Amino acid sequence: MEELRSRRFVSITELKRNPMRLFVEAKGEAFAVLNYNRPEFYIVPAADYAALMDRIEDLEDAAKIRERAHEPRVAVGIDEL
Repeated sequence: MEELRSRRFVSITELKRNPMRLFVEAKGEAFAVLNYNRPEFYIVPAADYAALMDRIEDLEDAAKIRERAHEPRVAVGIDEL
């Protein structure tokens, strides 16, 4: 069985019956949806998803900075425009 990345999980059948009830019962916590006892996807509150996307963007920016650290710096000033 694949590793679950949440403490809460439901079957896809349960999700089909009443998705909002499950979301309310989760009280803002992400949960896995299982199909044949394997995690198929996760239900994540919008605020958590936004925070994850911001974090990914920050990590990508940091990786770009590290990649370009060896490149020569170029001075840009108003006099040069």
